[in-house]
Amino acid sequence: MPGRVYAVANQKGGVGKTTTAVNLAACLAEAGERALVIDLDPQANATSGLGVRANGTSSYDLLDGAPLAELTQPTRWPNLFLVPAKPDLAGAVVELARREDGERFLAESLGNSADGFTFVFLDCPPSLGPLTVNALAAADRVLVPVQAEYYALEGLTQLLRSVELVRTRLNPRLDVAGVLLTMVDRRTRLAADVEAEVRRHLGKLVFAASVPRSVRLAEAPSHGLPAIAYDPHSAGSEAYWKVAMELVERA
Repeated sequence: MPGRVYAVANQKGGVGKTTTAVNLAACLAEAGERALVIDLDPQANATSGLGVRANGTSSYDLLDGAPLAELTQPTRWPNLFLVPAKPDLAGAVVELARREDGERFLAESLGNSADGFTFVFLDCPPSLGPLTVNALAAADRVLVPVQAEYYALEGLTQLLRSVELVRTRLNPRLDVAGVLLTMVDRRTRLAADVEAEVRRHLGKLVFAASVPRSVRLAEAPSHGLPAIAYDPHSAGSEAYWKVAMELVERA
């Protein structure tokens, strides 16, 4: 299958964007696909979550026009690659806002150079600022993790409006890969109600699989491991395998 670039985006923090990007990439890599994570968040959680510390080049250089091949690092897992982030990426927000056509820098840098990977995941910061807009302008699809909590639909509606705006102004090929329910606590009535409401409003856009609230998912990044490597048999790991297979079917 041809390579595809996914922006993993939601303007809300703490909804599982990085966990989703890292674990989907890890699942697909283990299944034999070449997968790349590009960390676009100055907090660099995807970078540390894959056991890497960026000392040299980073995604900041990608936004500055450096070739993708020079910035891509192998991880300790076969088929899984990373363009790490560093805190200086925060400075790119100001620079991109000042530059003419600053919304398309990432798209121009990626060009056709991502074709060596079957799946590329752009891990976006928790905002709809210049870095996320660059990711949406460069992506084929946007994958939206949504926490199963009370205000989920409110933030989701705002993001989908932004996606439509980017599609109209910057990237006509951009489509929604799907909405993924995360941190679902099956013991609570609230989670069930939120899930039912999201599915009722968005129908087939919502992944059939959802990701449960999981201690193992929360612990894994502190060990520099994807959850599927930290505890392959945990409920969270098994959930991400199901999401990964569903993503392949939707591609």
